Amino acid sequence: MSLCVRSLRRLFQVLKLSKKMVETPIPYGHQYISDEDIQAVVDVLKSDYLTCGPKIPEFEEVFRQYVDSPAYAVAVSNATAGLHLAAHALGVKPGDNVICTPLTFASSANCIRFCGGNVKFCDVDPDTYLMDLDKLEEILKSSPKGTYKGIVFVDFAGYPGDMERLRQIADEYGCWIIEDACHAPGGYFVDSKGDKVYCGSCKYVDATVFSFHPVKHITTGEGGMVVTNRKDLYESMALNRTHGITHEPDQMEKVDGRWYYEMKELGFNYRLTDIQAALGISQLKRARKNVELRRELVKKYNEAFANVVGIKTPFEAENVYHAYHLYIIQIENRKALYDYLRTKGIYAQVLYYPLHLMPYYKQFGNKVGDLPVVEDYYKHCLALPMFPTLTAEQQQYVIDNVIEFVSK
Repeated sequence: MSLCVRSLRRLFQVLKLSKKMVETPIPYGHQYISDEDIQAVVDVLKSDYLTCGPKIPEFEEVFRQYVDSPAYAVAVSNATAGLHLAAHALGVKPGDNVICTPLTFASSANCIRFCGGNVKFCDVDPDTYLMDLDKLEEILKSSPKGTYKGIVFVDFAGYPGDMERLRQIADEYGCWIIEDACHAPGGYFVDSKGDKVYCGSCKYVDATVFSFHPVKHITTGEGGMVVTNRKDLYESMALNRTHGITHEPDQMEKVDGRWYYEMKELGFNYRLTDIQAALGISQLKRARKNVELRRELVKKYNEAFANVVGIKTPFEAENVYHAYHLYIIQIENRKALYDYLRTKGIYAQVLYYPLHLMPYYKQFGNKVGDLPVVEDYYKHCLALPMFPTLTAEQQQYVIDNVIEFVSK
């Protein structure tokens, strides 16, 4: 076959693939629902309990084991609810000052505002995009001890933070720690003792929160989980996810009969259903494999972009096992690449606009220039498609189009 014929055939294949992708766009993230998942949900729909049934504690137990067995797990309606419950259980009250990263979804900071607390934003590390612990120390040192009550740390994109060092800092200044690991189930770092510390083990933090939104590692449609090793936090969160109501006789002032319950606190309706829990249990059976699939996709992306001038690929330290909820590149002309990829049916995403510059948080005095690293990150960041069912053909199509844009 002549070179000309082969070239024409290849061109025809590329055009055919491009038409296919434009008609069926490739999202940046997507749920993976198997036949087993569907059957698990159907089984619950045919059972006696759709909510408040046995699947809830079963899901809590298998998830607790998945994140390396913290003492307690509380399933909730979504991660925002979990963050709120954790902040409430830690005693955040009006006027309390808490430090948070600006590179996150709004809930990570909003949970403090829900309780009436004040949010102080700390800039991020230019390599990991996590809260910069050196800058965190600077913030804490610049104020009298006791000024700040806690820290909300986010394992952004799936990168596990150095919770060992964070704990040392927090203890020195009397702060509690909420780890927002919504991006990072299955991720871990190796601490100074040589131990793998999984996101959610709570070895160094007070509570860890996870999300089960469809684009996350596992999904229950909507849903979340809070894990902790502190019994006091567990009891508060378990009580307050159900209106602050208990049915346990040993927790009541009196017992009128089996029908009787007591409201102990002004709680919330943050419950997960058995339908969702069944889906979560099924999803967990392949969760570790799915993280491995994500990391294989990352390897291919990294190899493809290794020698492409103008693309910065994600950083991963030797002592870190990145869970890769997101694969984020940095590129100079981000907006043009974003628009170009959409014309090709590739729906890349920009995550996130710096939270301190959102209109709500600007009212507290935050302004452009306060956090230069995250503000510069935002100008160049783009999350490429990253999910376990992304096919080799789809990924290569994404790679080819990114390189084509850059080469122009």
